[in-house]
Amino acid sequence: MEKPPVVAVINSTPDVIDMLRIAFESAGMATVGTFTHAVRDGEVDIEAFMRQHDPKVIVYDIAPPYPNNWLFFQHVANLPSMKGKHFILTATNRVHVEKLAAGVKLPIFEIVGTPYDIDLLVEEVRHAVRARPVR
Repeated sequence: MEKPPVVAVINSTPDVIDMLRIAFESAGMATVGTFTHAVRDGEVDIEAFMRQHDPKVIVYDIAPPYPNNWLFFQHVANLPSMKGKHFILTATNRVHVEKLAAGVKLPIFEIVGTPYDIDLLVEEVRHAVRARPVR
């Protein structure tokens, strides 16, 4: 039996991590989660986390203040352990994050505004799981 694809959820809200875990696992995907602030503050070694879980897709929330959190996301997305991974970004202000992302070479698969349709987000993750790895 083939192992289910792993999706990592990096978000600042425990309820969102739990809600997405339930949705992705109901769709046949294994899910791991961590808090954005824990990564930022060094409580979670994101490189070790990625090596341990090897997710195919990372659902990463960009929260306000957008410019600061965008800079941190760029740092995370460029780490060696992120090579080949697809990111699906979530944000309460999708338009603002799309402007920040314009012209930036990062493995962003999709940007989804919140509140989001869970079924749509699950479909975006499924699509990213099936996509070829980013080079």
